[in-house]
Amino acid sequence: MARGTRKTAVLKLGGVGALAALLFAGGLQLASAGENNRPATTAAAQTVNCPTVRDKLPAVPAAAAAQVERELANLDQEIARQNERLARQAVRPEGGPAFIDNAILGPLRSKRVAVLDRIEIAFNRIGAPRPDLDALAACSLNAPGVPSAVNGGAGQNAGGQNGNAGGQNGNNGGQNGNAAGPARTVNCPRVALPAVPAAAASQVQAELATLDKQIAEANARLAQLAVRPEGGPAFIDNAILGPLRSKRVAALDRIEIAFNRVGAQRPNLDALATCGLN
Repeated sequence: MARGTRKTAVLKLGGVGALAALLFAGGLQLASAGENNRPATTAAAQTVNCPTVRDKLPAVPAAAAAQVERELANLDQEIARQNERLARQAVRPEGGPAFIDNAILGPLRSKRVAVLDRIEIAFNRIGAPRPDLDALAACSLNAPGVPSAVNGGAGQNAGGQNGNAGGQNGNNGGQNGNAAGPARTVNCPRVALPAVPAAAASQVQAELATLDKQIAEANARLAQLAVRPEGGPAFIDNAILGPLRSKRVAALDRIEIAFNRVGAQRPNLDALATCGLN
């Protein structure tokens, strides 16, 4: 009889334990669901925080403007490239505590030193006073979700990049400055997303960084065209805007799939693939 009583007690305790486990799991599920039963997002990836250069330049001589525009576009392209790297790092971390300094910020500084030196030389080559841009080479990191400041195209207001989930979406804008050159920049639609499920956040962030990189690469190509024109009237459409659209279609499709893969409603981003020119 005593054995039966003990057995009944064990079963009761087991039932309570199972119920507690279910409630605990349910609590976790509710906690992860977020406010108003909307999926919560994870923290956004960090982005590089580099000093803007356009607004630090003196008046750019007309004879140097095209070269300066080309190098400013190179700076933006490198920022976008490293932001993409940081987004990938958020998805698949690698290396130790010093990895970002050694593999991202260190090489980025070296590349910026070379580009800034070429800007200084562009002034010096035509007899203008050579600006001292050395202090603008080193970059740090923004807080997660804060988009990088970029140089963008001449005469444009500061704008954001696609950046990470929660950041500003749009094409590379820029800082107001004195440089005046013929280089144009691409004008791509803002990528506005619904609430990103936590399980898809890292992938979405990585693809938004990819979109930024594509914009920066296209802007660098346009800056090169300003220095050395090539092709006929349809060259920009065929060689820059067309391929850019194809790349954006693929990146936007991967964002849609990231939603769909975790059971969330798949957003329709098809209309955001085509870019024009500023």
